[in-house]
Amino acid sequence: MEELESIGNAAGQVWTLLSSKKGQVNIADIPRLTNLKSHIAYQALGWLAREGKVQYQTKAQKTFVCLVGAECVC
Repeated sequence: MEELESIGNAAGQVWTLLSSKKGQVNIADIPRLTNLKSHIAYQALGWLAREGKVQYQTKAQKTFVCLVGAECVC
């Protein structure tokens, strides 16, 4: 249960990051930008995706993510 809480907290950090960027962020940059371990950052993205809060787009072999409803053309 403690790990689930940790992922939930990480999801909050990722949401805050995406909210502040107001656009697309390369998912490879999210661990560094949030100071989260990669596996936790990606689980947090999964959490947000499951809640329908993010959308993804792949361009030139890179995957970008942004908040649904943000100024994002994903």
